[in-house]
Amino acid sequence: MIIQPMKTPLHGVTPLGHLGVIRAQGDDAAAFLHGQLTQDFALLGLSEARLAAFCSAKGRMQASMIGFKRSASEVLLVCPLDLLPATLKRLSMFVMRAKARLSDASADFSLYGLCGSALGAAASGAPVPWSKQDVEGATVVRLYPADATARALWVGPASAAAPPGAPLDPQLWAWSEVRSGIASISQPLFEALVPQMLNYESVGGVSFKKGCYPGQEVVARSQFRGTLKRRAFLARSAGSMRAGEEIFKAAEPDQACGLVAQATAVPPGLGDGFEAIVSIQLSAADAGPLHLGSASGPTLTLSPPPYPLLADI
Repeated sequence: MIIQPMKTPLHGVTPLGHLGVIRAQGDDAAAFLHGQLTQDFALLGLSEARLAAFCSAKGRMQASMIGFKRSASEVLLVCPLDLLPATLKRLSMFVMRAKARLSDASADFSLYGLCGSALGAAASGAPVPWSKQDVEGATVVRLYPADATARALWVGPASAAAPPGAPLDPQLWAWSEVRSGIASISQPLFEALVPQMLNYESVGGVSFKKGCYPGQEVVARSQFRGTLKRRAFLARSAGSMRAGEEIFKAAEPDQACGLVAQATAVPPGLGDGFEAIVSIQLSAADAGPLHLGSASGPTLTLSPPPYPLLADI
């Protein structure tokens, strides 16, 4: 069964207190990040942003972030706060002789999510995901839409006023994140997945043309040898869901076939239960009912991601 799109207006502005900012400064800031993350930061322009992952040597995602340049020598990485200190510590271990300084700059910035008509004044450019505009001292990064509703990330000085727009319920924003089909790495997902297991290569989160980075051989081998066995889907359940929770097939009760990557309750008035982005073995996705937590747990209804997948090479 395919989950039908939610026909509801998403308009407004909401603070994103669950996110923080890592600042990389110095002549080698972009080059340093280029050698550590899954995306190309060496060619990052001032009108672009990058979705990227920081991986272990085995290609497992330790963090995800949205990165952009504020100048030729300053790059900001926006990532979930629960993994920011550990990510900053690990990245800093590799700076060595590079002319780059990394710091937690979360206190210096305010972050907001913009939906629908709230983008009108703040993001007048083409609605291309990961495009970037500088507007009155703030940065606006276009995100993937949720059910055709435009969305953006607003990053401004901590002292700046909030962007104009009606207040948006944080639960509606969390729901829009799930509906976009792009999950962020939080603590329960630490080193659980390679980027393709969350479709990152299909939504601008991986560059296969850049040089080496930690885990690059594993990520490339998964793509070029056609060995991708797990993908991200949307899912709905009458039961509650949380990141890191395992998913099972009734026929194999002792072996999990996937996990929940990001979940939220369906907002009041839009239905019941929970929706989530889940990472599922492809063999299980077409093999009958899936269950949450155990082979006898609540049933999941799957739907394809809301964007095309990059074909295996």
